[in-house]
Amino acid sequence: MPAKGAHQLPIEAPASSTREEAHAHAAVELRDVERTFRGRRGDLTALTGLTLEVRDREVLGVVGPSGCGKSTLLELVCGLQDPTAGVVAVDGRTEAAERLRRCALMPQRDLLLPWRSALDNAALALELHGASRGEARARALPLLERFGLGGFARARPSELSGGMRQRVSFARTLLAGKPVLLLDEPFGSLDSITRAELQEWLAGALAEQPRTVLLVTHDVEEALFLCDRVLVVSPRPGTVRAELALALPREGTRREQVTSPEFTALKERALEALA
Repeated sequence: MPAKGAHQLPIEAPASSTREEAHAHAAVELRDVERTFRGRRGDLTALTGLTLEVRDREVLGVVGPSGCGKSTLLELVCGLQDPTAGVVAVDGRTEAAERLRRCALMPQRDLLLPWRSALDNAALALELHGASRGEARARALPLLERFGLGGFARARPSELSGGMRQRVSFARTLLAGKPVLLLDEPFGSLDSITRAELQEWLAGALAEQPRTVLLVTHDVEEALFLCDRVLVVSPRPGTVRAELALALPREGTRREQVTSPEFTALKERALEALA
């Protein structure tokens, strides 16, 4: 934990909060949620009867095929959409504006501003909360260094690899200082080697700074590796088809973990639920 002072990052979890501790309460709740889009060519129901909860400091994965409503789910949670039916609550608050205040969304694309450096892109979240550019840079730089990007702070997005851009995007998401992180296919656009490297990196980052996380992905292996619990969602209209409570050993490298018999068995169960 950094010493208190002007440059303390607004992203640290309380010292007593770890992923190994019991999760005291539900930070995110959805109860019998339906989301239907009305159109001139008819209605399209993206989600129906969806019930789930994410406990405090838990990393919950939602796995499902493309088009099953995963991105819609995240937009509902963070207040960018409202449900057609049912209840969505974040820290007990159901109003869209209150949900938005408590959530930081990392979309599929990094959406870095091409005219800003890596440091200024990461610092943007702080500027939007009223910090001056100089103060925002000073507070963002230690996080970029922690993420292995200190030597690229002045680089433009076009000068960064895909994995570097995703780390900048994740730093910006953390610096928003919100208690709930919503990750939408964060590594879906990367090649398999880079994706595996960043999955291992993200697992370490979340272990170091525990947060409440809702991760949606179509990659079963990614969800099982990163999450405490995984929900399998059906094709559209999406609803929970299966729940996998994970009790996997977290020692060793990613390769050692994903090739273990326990991991392989859970992966088979998830794939069966998706079939």
